[in-house]
Amino acid sequence: MRQLVAYSLLFLSFFVCVTACVADDSSPEKYQLRYKFELGEVMRYHVKHTADIRSTIEGTSQQAESQSESIKVWKVTDVLPNGEIEFVHLVESVRMSNRVPNRAATHYDSEKDKTPPPGFEQAARAVGVPLSVVRITPAGEIVGRQEKHPQPPASDDLPITLQFSDQPVALGEQWDATYDVPAERKSGAKLLVRTRRVCTLEKVETGVATVRVEYQILTPVSPYVQSQLVQRMTKGNVRFDIDQGRIISQQLDADQRVLGFAGNSSSMHYISRYEERLLKADERLASKP
Repeated sequence: MRQLVAYSLLFLSFFVCVTACVADDSSPEKYQLRYKFELGEVMRYHVKHTADIRSTIEGTSQQAESQSESIKVWKVTDVLPNGEIEFVHLVESVRMSNRVPNRAATHYDSEKDKTPPPGFEQAARAVGVPLSVVRITPAGEIVGRQEKHPQPPASDDLPITLQFSDQPVALGEQWDATYDVPAERKSGAKLLVRTRRVCTLEKVETGVATVRVEYQILTPVSPYVQSQLVQRMTKGNVRFDIDQGRIISQQLDADQRVLGFAGNSSSMHYISRYEERLLKADERLASKP
């Protein structure tokens, strides 16, 4: 009888062990997404941005377009023992074009135009000079920023880096960050709009993670307020090299329609695309926009 009890306990222990092992083997693989820059490293990105705004107010329609291509540069100046990374952000070169209603299209190429045309002076002054010194955690949270050149104030909801989850994530898992964005009612009164950026780990192939990113407005807002936020409402994919610890490409698109933002018969259609690609050492700004 004692032998039978002992055998039963032994079998039960073996069954529990096997069950636990099978459960562990079937648990989803998780990935830790972390920036990994080295002191002295220089990363150059080709950035392209296009925007098209079509609006109709009181029966009159107008269209404005803008395009830009630039080389964004990050120069790593410090890597702290706690993993925080400091880098200098600058724009090496830029080509831009704008077309607004009732005016001819204007163009600017920083590598060819010694004197920028009207409207591009601020962009010309920002080429080739340090714009800011940024310090981030390995997860991409900005913990310090010093502006080195006059420019529009940075917005917390439009960070220079994509922030990752504090914990390793499995395929299909999400993480997000919330923001309070200032806006203005038609009366002129100020308000804060709660928004968030939702990230989803969609796939991992050959060491490259694809993260789906979508910007959402959480606070119910009027069409007038929504028209101020359309450029933020993007969604797209970011490709991140897990071993190298850096973004290698991203594409974010916006396609938003707003009805009644300036009267019952008014409408706005905003379309934009932001593309970014990590360059090899010998690549330069290519085709004309």
